[in-house]
Amino acid sequence: MITRSNVDLATLTTFHLHAVAPTVVDVETVDDVITVVSDIPHAPVLGGGSNVLVVHDVPDPIMCMRIMGRSIVSDNGQDVVVRFGAGENWHDSVAWCVQNGLGGLENLALIPGTVGAAPMQNIGAYGTEQQRCFVELEVVDRLQHRVRRFTKDECRFGYRDSVFKREERGTSVIVGVTYQLTRQHVVDTSYADVRMELEQREIMVPTISDVFDAVVAVRQRKLPDPAFIGNAGSFFKNPVLPLQQAQDLAITYPDMPQWKQADGTVKIPAAWLIDQCGWKGYRRGAVGVHDRQALVLVHLGGGTGRDVLQLATDIADSVQTRFGVRIEPEVNVW
Repeated sequence: MITRSNVDLATLTTFHLHAVAPTVVDVETVDDVITVVSDIPHAPVLGGGSNVLVVHDVPDPIMCMRIMGRSIVSDNGQDVVVRFGAGENWHDSVAWCVQNGLGGLENLALIPGTVGAAPMQNIGAYGTEQQRCFVELEVVDRLQHRVRRFTKDECRFGYRDSVFKREERGTSVIVGVTYQLTRQHVVDTSYADVRMELEQREIMVPTISDVFDAVVAVRQRKLPDPAFIGNAGSFFKNPVLPLQQAQDLAITYPDMPQWKQADGTVKIPAAWLIDQCGWKGYRRGAVGVHDRQALVLVHLGGGTGRDVLQLATDIADSVQTRFGVRIEPEVNVW
């Protein structure tokens, strides 16, 4: 466990916005986490900093998740159960699976952040979500100072959602996540961009490695690299509407993309809504909207978290005014 003082959070978050944390504790073991929460029960947790917008200095000490490790729990020759430490880099973990011939997570390549954040957000992309391979996770209970396990059902995954963003928010620190992968995986190429990338490469029978490479290529082409342009990936969630509201919108906006969900609701792409309101490529001082993906807000340097938050609020208000739909942030605002 390493403790640092007066840390600029621009160095720990992908928006690269200046804010100061008086104390940052790098937790490297479960015992480290228990020690910290015993003294500071509500200390926030920072993983890769890729889904956080910091709008002011953080008064509480921050735990920086650094619990590492990958271990095979079981292997029956076809299905392989793997446990990852919560501090492992997500993309590197997906790459490790692919390199070892283990399928299931390849569509989630190049998503920034740590493994511990994946189930919290129930991350998803290009036709799949992490919950498809999820088995269980381990947390440190902040109040009882002990390790607890959550099954898939207990996590209550939803669209970019889990129990850890609701009832368990602030009471649990995820320290390890277990997934079941397979050597006989049937790849998912249902997403149009991935399928087109494979076709351009003249790959007719793609392997998990082919899909992984295609997803990486698509993401690199469409999304800004936070190493060079501050951003947190998709800032907004796609709104999910009741069927009747979606049908009413389709009458007024027949070109509006709509994705019917299993529960009868309809998901609308937030990027389309934002683009229709004229925000794509917009700039306001040091912040703006990416010119190739309207879901991505960018920080060009010298701005503040409040600048980004105000822009996000203005975008959401304009979508609400035009379409009667409220888009909600996917990022966590500190």
